[in-house]
Amino acid sequence: MIKSELITLLSEANPHLLHRDVERIVGTVFEEITAAMCRGDRVELRGFGAFSVKTRPARTGRNPRTGEAVAVEEKHVPYFKTGKDLREQLNDQHGS
Repeated sequence: MIKSELITLLSEANPHLLHRDVERIVGTVFEEITAAMCRGDRVELRGFGAFSVKTRPARTGRNPRTGEAVAVEEKHVPYFKTGKDLREQLNDQHGS
């Protein structure tokens, strides 16, 4: 599912809301999650999962073409851990 499909589904499920308002709400939620992660905060959505930022330390990598050693800087990467409810729903759905 892509963002526009999510907005359309939510608009259809909530006909009392204007499509542009649903679009603004979804955009604001994503912006706030992004802003929190940029601050280094963890974002937990109970039953769904938690977004956090992990740090990958600097290391020495290799250029695949030349085999030459290359310094790779430390980087911050997003990490998502599923919640118990989501994990159980996925396993129940695929197990039966």
